[in-house]
Amino acid sequence: MKKINVGLIGFGTIGAGVAKILLENRQVISDRLGAELNLQKIADLDITTDRGVALPDGILTSDIEELIGNPEIDIIIELIGGYEPARTFVSRALKSKQSVVTANKALLAKHGNELFSLARENGVDFYYEASVAGGIPIIKVMRESLAGNNINSVCGILNGTCNYILSKMGDEGADFAEVLQKAQDLGYAEADPTFDIEGIDTAHKLAILTSLAFATPIDFDKIHVEGISAVKPVDFAFAQEFGYKIKLLAIAKKEDDCIETRVHPTMIPEKHMLAKIDDVYNAVFVNADALGPSLYYGQGAGMMATASAVVGDLVDIARNCLDKSLQRIPDLGFQVAAIKPQTYRPMSEIVSQYYLRFTVYDKTSVLSRIAGILGHNEISIASVIQQGRGPDGETVAVVMQTHKAKEKDLRAALAEIDKLSFIAAPTTVIRMESDL
Repeated sequence: MKKINVGLIGFGTIGAGVAKILLENRQVISDRLGAELNLQKIADLDITTDRGVALPDGILTSDIEELIGNPEIDIIIELIGGYEPARTFVSRALKSKQSVVTANKALLAKHGNELFSLARENGVDFYYEASVAGGIPIIKVMRESLAGNNINSVCGILNGTCNYILSKMGDEGADFAEVLQKAQDLGYAEADPTFDIEGIDTAHKLAILTSLAFATPIDFDKIHVEGISAVKPVDFAFAQEFGYKIKLLAIAKKEDDCIETRVHPTMIPEKHMLAKIDDVYNAVFVNADALGPSLYYGQGAGMMATASAVVGDLVDIARNCLDKSLQRIPDLGFQVAAIKPQTYRPMSEIVSQYYLRFTVYDKTSVLSRIAGILGHNEISIASVIQQGRGPDGETVAVVMQTHKAKEKDLRAALAEIDKLSFIAAPTTVIRMESDL
């Protein structure tokens, strides 16, 4: 039986999962592939810690040179994460005419265009299914299954840590810091959770999905990013009164030949499919012209879910190796000539509904003053909720839901409102999306 040799760089949690699948599911993989997918070498700085996987003798090494450029190894898996040395290792492997599989969304968001070009120049494959939404096969769907569609929008819950935190805050009325600590205790959040809670991890993934959807080079810097740390338990209570739930949403839309890409806390109607995605799960909602709306849901992270996606890519590349058809599928699903820079809509020009929570001293004419400034800036109010005084006995929460308005108009209005003497704290703003 033909043998396809694989080298794995990075033997952490996901790497151990990949090794486990390749060794324990060897037979089912060969039955599907018609060849043996052989894990020949694993490189890691730490080759003594027990990862709970029984490995053949001699497979572990701390010398990367035993993998990269080794003519016996057909495919390199990169699972070390981050920008460097991952970029250097992947570049060297591609230049050595070794195909590459990665789960590294940060690498792709920053250097994907360069690495795709290297793969094409050297006639090898560069696959990355596990980089977005873990075990959910969204890359394959967008590169292959939706090839006959114009995609209008892609929206998603792409970070399990944030989704867990927001789900618990909404269900239990718990404070952000309390739920974050619980997420860390359960292993859902890193010791330093900045990339997750500030939306950066989600933005890395959205940069990739945007390119797959709209045939444009990956451009992480075009994405507007906001995190979830400013969302308070009271906002979930008000959202429920409006019939909405709060999610950290990644949004990419194309309208009038203009793309908008943004990551931020978002109120979405309770009846929407994405509103039902809770806990650590991920989901991607795609709106395409022929298929219409479709939802892809599952585990967006974790040892075996992510490893499953990595092995799926390995099998795809191995099939291409056997058929001598490497580069059969374009890296971003479009031919290179079709991938062109496109116009991105500035955040100031996006149009949305808004949830506004004002913390005000309980005085007369507060509502009329706020409404007057909003109206002067072309922002109309859809509904208003006012509660009694808060725990301090001095301030009250005034909550408004607006009709659709332009971001720059809202910001101009709030710059004026937040200077008023009766405003006790900066206004909380959460965008509301009803037309996903």
